[in-house]
Amino acid sequence: MNRLAQTALLFLLGATLLHAGLTDLYLRYVKAGLRPLVLLAGVVLIATAAATLWYERRQSAARQHHHHHHEPRISWLLALPVLALILVAPPALGSYSAAHTGTALTKPFGFPELPAGEPLRLGVADYAGRAVYDDGRSLRDRELKITGFVTLDRAGAPYLVRMGLNCCAADAQPVKIALTGNVPPVLSPDTWLEITGRYTPRRTKDPVNDGPIPYLDVTRARPVPAPADPYDETWNN
Repeated sequence: MNRLAQTALLFLLGATLLHAGLTDLYLRYVKAGLRPLVLLAGVVLIATAAATLWYERRQSAARQHHHHHHEPRISWLLALPVLALILVAPPALGSYSAAHTGTALTKPFGFPELPAGEPLRLGVADYAGRAVYDDGRSLRDRELKITGFVTLDRAGAPYLVRMGLNCCAADAQPVKIALTGNVPPVLSPDTWLEITGRYTPRRTKDPVNDGPIPYLDVTRARPVPAPADPYDETWNN
């Protein structure tokens, strides 16, 4: 691959990273805290492309009287994956991944005091951790509001899920809440719901890895748009 093709690919990849970092696109790949590194990588790649082009132009005079071997044009096909990255954003991991991966719920280091006022907004992992490992002591007699997407197990039982990240989408794992009570009669996988409900001591085991899954007693459920950041990073903090 000649220097011009290398320069073009470096510039395209750098511009793609800058575009992803300056929008919410990067959240499809890495956790929110890595945004500065995504932007830095984009700047470095564009600077490298510029330096490569400058070096090539300096060397062009020395080569102009010599026969130059042209690399096959097919090498430009290497630009296609970069263009695909620019034009096609992959969807966030959803119900299929959640249904085939066991819950990744782990015991938190502690349980900070919850704010007053109702309804109390909680993340899926926060509710699950308190329900399982603190026996719901801080959740009792509280009206709770939790948002996540729907997944169904093989028996059709519904779960409210958020995928958690350690670093990037490649290591995303689900945390699940089983739903009981006033559950909508028809639920479609990947539908985002805002659930209002109350703690219940009832639990079940994940059919994939036998991990603990707490129930939530649903009083109301309404569809909501998917959030800008579909992943939840709080469960591994």
